[in-house]
Amino acid sequence: MEIAGIPLWIWGTFLGFVFVMLALDLGVFHKEAHEVGIKEALIWSAVWISLALVFNVGIYQFWDKIYPASEYTNSEAGLAFLTGFVVEKALSVDNIFVFIMVFAYFNVPPKYQHRVLFWGILGALLFRAIFIAAGSALLKEFAWMVLVFGGFLVLTGIKMVLVKDKKIEPDKNPIIKGIRKLIPVTPDFVGQKFFHRIDGRLFATPLFITLVFVEFTDIVFAVDSIPAIFAITKDPFIVFTSNVFAILGLRALYFALSGLMGMFHFLGYGLAAVLVFVGGKMIWTYLQHTTFGQPEYKFPIGVSLGVILGILTISVVASLIAPKKDSHSGTH
Repeated sequence: MEIAGIPLWIWGTFLGFVFVMLALDLGVFHKEAHEVGIKEALIWSAVWISLALVFNVGIYQFWDKIYPASEYTNSEAGLAFLTGFVVEKALSVDNIFVFIMVFAYFNVPPKYQHRVLFWGILGALLFRAIFIAAGSALLKEFAWMVLVFGGFLVLTGIKMVLVKDKKIEPDKNPIIKGIRKLIPVTPDFVGQKFFHRIDGRLFATPLFITLVFVEFTDIVFAVDSIPAIFAITKDPFIVFTSNVFAILGLRALYFALSGLMGMFHFLGYGLAAVLVFVGGKMIWTYLQHTTFGQPEYKFPIGVSLGVILGILTISVVASLIAPKKDSHSGTH
């Protein structure tokens, strides 16, 4: 049995590996609530990136055996995964801006933030899988959806530049309002609990409300990031696995960079440029095929990776050369 041309046992093995790593993360290494330091965060970031690169090597070596009918050669599949991973990793930086503001808004103690992000990422994996399946089906059945995805990314990139200093107001979010109507919320945190009983009555805690808002923001971000990776490759397995590895490392990346985000005030502009580039690439490749008659025109993946890395490098270097005087970050 296969899913998207990939044997079911390979999907199962990959998902099993992911859940084992998550179980070790929460059940062993972070069993007790504690504040994650920069050293620990950097080590975990290195672990997740290393695992992604090892998986990348596996695709490069064995793609023709995993998916013999694929249109990609081994090197093309490996490069597609790497480019997709870089794009998703870069766009996940935008999530970090929001996490910082959400945790500050709810005044979440640092030692409880890892727990919120851990469970938030489990939800993110589920929603990403749904979005990827839906996006893949749409692109397969309706080729013109490429124009919709591409146009959306271009507009999103432009909006990131024009709309600055967005305020986070969770209490005005309809989902948060709905939860507060369905279940009472304790005024204070109760350790790292999401729920707590008082006189036999079940209460949600502010930590659960924070988790719900983190999930909500990830859904919003997925609307941007999923079309972005479909601009790199339409192969569901590569799209899903590169997304998963980028998400798995998001917690560690947050703790490693949260105190440094103010240094990279031009990064928001770089991310906006990446979205405009990948969106424009989707539109261009579609027009090349439909208007100019080129058979299944594909934008070179290697060029895409080079342009994306170039944009991000320039934005980071520019931030370091011309540091911002105030402490607030740039566009996000």
